[in-house]
Amino acid sequence: MGAKAIVQEFYKSDVLLEADKVNALLHPEVVLEWHSTKGFLKLNKSQIVDLSNEMSKAYVRSKSRISHILSEGHTVSVRYSHYVKTIENPREEMLLAHFMVIWEIKDDKLYRSYQMSQL
Repeated sequence: MGAKAIVQEFYKSDVLLEADKVNALLHPEVVLEWHSTKGFLKLNKSQIVDLSNEMSKAYVRSKSRISHILSEGHTVSVRYSHYVKTIENPREEMLLAHFMVIWEIKDDKLYRSYQMSQL
């Protein structure tokens, strides 16, 4: 699977709510550097999988609407908006945030991520 296809698999509907699928896509040494409106986070593999588990407790659906995706070699850039449906109100789709992320792929896994988000 090519770099772009690996990243697209990660952002398919509901994958972010399935910790086993997230875990399978991540390199053992993955690092996600995330600048958000709430500050800076640096997450390793177990922390990303834990985040996926936490999201699955609050949301019944997760959808990333990709507006741009560019690939060069082992690097993929993605611009997307992340929408969710909560357990409390599963009929209403809610914008979680807008994201810009650069992924580096190593050994056919998501290896390094440089991400920015804004509500």
